[in-house]
Amino acid sequence: MQHTILLVDDDPDILKLLGLRLRSAGYQVHTAQSAEQAQSMIAVTPPALVITDLRMPGADGMQLFEQIQRDHATLPVIILTAHGTIREAVAATERGVFGFLSKPFDSHELFQKIEAAIRLSGGAPDKTKKPLEEWRSNIITCSPKVEDILRQARLVAETNSGVLIFGDSGTGKELLARAIHMASLRKDKPFVAINCGAFPMELLESELFGHVRGAFTGAVSDHQGLFQTAHGGTLFLDEIGDMPLLLQVKLLRALQEREVRPVGSTRTIPVNARIISATHQNLKTLIENKQFREDLFYRLNVVSFRLPPLSERREDIPMLARHFMKEICKANDKKPLTLSQDAIDALVGAQFPGNIRQLQNVIEHIVALSTTTVVPRALVETALDQESIESLPSLLDAKNEFERDYLIRLLKITRGNVTHTALKAKRNRTEFYKLLQRHNLDVAQFKKIGKKE
Repeated sequence: MQHTILLVDDDPDILKLLGLRLRSAGYQVHTAQSAEQAQSMIAVTPPALVITDLRMPGADGMQLFEQIQRDHATLPVIILTAHGTIREAVAATERGVFGFLSKPFDSHELFQKIEAAIRLSGGAPDKTKKPLEEWRSNIITCSPKVEDILRQARLVAETNSGVLIFGDSGTGKELLARAIHMASLRKDKPFVAINCGAFPMELLESELFGHVRGAFTGAVSDHQGLFQTAHGGTLFLDEIGDMPLLLQVKLLRALQEREVRPVGSTRTIPVNARIISATHQNLKTLIENKQFREDLFYRLNVVSFRLPPLSERREDIPMLARHFMKEICKANDKKPLTLSQDAIDALVGAQFPGNIRQLQNVIEHIVALSTTTVVPRALVETALDQESIESLPSLLDAKNEFERDYLIRLLKITRGNVTHTALKAKRNRTEFYKLLQRHNLDVAQFKKIGKKE
């Protein structure tokens, strides 16, 4: 697997020379001649590492680092400078810069820094683990937001820390939990999931901790709880916010003591399961309302992720729609179907309050009713139960700070088709190219999306 490094320097000769060295070492290299151009490139496809010059016209290397730190917290940055001082180096590393090297730099030292940065950021595959594509293979995305979450998830997977996943229903919280499990050393042990809101308290307690024969009416034999079933693996507690307060106390004790007591038993059983929990609710509000224990919240929330709704990752809709259509056609022994461009536009512009789960249901509806091999827009609108679909806003109505994200989304959807993108943006080609130049967007980048390097 080739790791991508983004080089940022206003000197084209430096970019060319350092780029040649890195490519000869087996890295894939992208280059930018300003911090602003680099920000746009990172927004499209985050690299494994950024190497930037410190002194540049406009925003400098430290300002670029600060922006990266805000938007992509785990993306490592190495700063190179011909004018660096020890004080600057110390200040940079204290703020989180991975490396600070003075020009002319020692190539051996630079490559050591690069290898360490990629390894610590989760980019370097371990031969004892499944390939990167396999652990996350069920998560279909080209969204920088989701890619950044996956980068962090890969790092967290190496630990036994508790993980709390926030997100609306249908955003893929269980898929992320499974991905973390598959990237961990526990991957060969069970992954056990339970919806805490689907059971009354007495039954949920028995499901989690088990029970002994005669513990209650109907308990005709001993029952092993899910903590024991997940021993050595991962226990996923979905909709943790729906767990009754009394049971929260018992869960907290189990997490603290690393042992459970089956219902009706006087003995405890040691357990070793990693806990990943998820909720669509605001747990801090529940804590304020005395509906969720604060001590349990901090026990579960060692590391947290917030999955964006589908409305914030519309660039993923075409990929997801095609994936679901292929899978559903195969499951129903139907000939493969193709979405027309108008049908894709309708899907991209639709509101999906049910998120990915709703999109999947819409595609299943389309497959069931389709009578042609190419799906028309009208059938999509019928499946969406809408007479008209609101598309993405035009650039005439967009504010300046929204323009870059807007352009990136459109170019991802069309995979760099300038004619179609300009048409959707209600701009002629000349104006559109000026917008691309203003935001440092390279059309060639978008034509590579979805293609293997």
